[in-house]
Amino acid sequence: MNEEIEELDESQEEFELFEHYRLIVEAGQHRKRLDRYIIDRIPKVSRTKVQAGIEANFILVNGKNVKSSYQINPLDVITISMPTPPRDTDIVAENIPLEFIYEDEHLLVVNKEAGMVVHPAYGHYSGTLVNALVYYFKNLPKMSGNKENRVGLVHRIDKDTSGLLVIAKTDEAMVHLAKQFYNHSIERTYVALVWGDVEKDSATIHGNLGRSAKDRRIVSVLPEDDINGKVAITHYEVLERMRYVSLIQCKLETGRTHQIRAHMKHVGHPLFGDKTYGGDSILRGATFSKYKQFVDNCFKSLPRQALHAKSLGFIHPITKEKVHFEVPLPEDFQGILDKWRNYLSYQ
Repeated sequence: MNEEIEELDESQEEFELFEHYRLIVEAGQHRKRLDRYIIDRIPKVSRTKVQAGIEANFILVNGKNVKSSYQINPLDVITISMPTPPRDTDIVAENIPLEFIYEDEHLLVVNKEAGMVVHPAYGHYSGTLVNALVYYFKNLPKMSGNKENRVGLVHRIDKDTSGLLVIAKTDEAMVHLAKQFYNHSIERTYVALVWGDVEKDSATIHGNLGRSAKDRRIVSVLPEDDINGKVAITHYEVLERMRYVSLIQCKLETGRTHQIRAHMKHVGHPLFGDKTYGGDSILRGATFSKYKQFVDNCFKSLPRQALHAKSLGFIHPITKEKVHFEVPLPEDFQGILDKWRNYLSYQ
């Protein structure tokens, strides 16, 4: 039920919701927490997953978003929808190469390449990170605390975003890591190339985020009084200015769906190459043919949003020691920066 956990980082690119369960609270039902009521009625589902589903707005009561602590009432209608239709088949294990940055008996850290979907969903039932992890886990010795070798996906990043993800290998690690994400204590740093000369060297963007009413694929900054908006805070600083584009570093205080992409769009600096948020056309600079050809070549070299999850820090769920991981920019991203620097050197 953690197909898209908005608290736990950026989500998959696009999706539509499919109803899996519809529960109508019995007329004589006494008041009970929503999460408790659900796990009592749906087999083989954990409270952690239910709470994550509620937080991600996949579980509604009478068509409205509520909290896990919501006290159900007789005749309440509870709907549980997910970005993937109900399927009878298990996730297929696939032998897909992955870049492991760290691994112990409790967790592993992966450097996901751009273009790989994190979790199977509508239109993406194979070739995902989870398909690869299922294969990897099945070929590991049985692990204490996780006898079924389940994939402990704690968070996710967009299909076309590269970078670090942590995966829990035991139930105990899953609980501790999920709690750190929920409490916003995970340290996450992203690097992005955005359109325009960003006005301030550093700033913080406050903007409640929610799905656009016009296009559910897009996340927008909503008015503060809109109940569908969730608090989202992004801290950024400029690393390098390249006249028409800026290289920035973002630190997430929250981790909503498409947070960086939506926030930078909101302040007038969409991510370079971001088709969903309007960054795949020339937004700054002249329109003469030489410049247009240069930018088009950049788009071809990096046919995705220029966003990379560079670093990840958290408290190890077992040792309680602080751990930190960092990976360099992938070749396609680094190549674009080199192109811009080279282009400007001749201007």
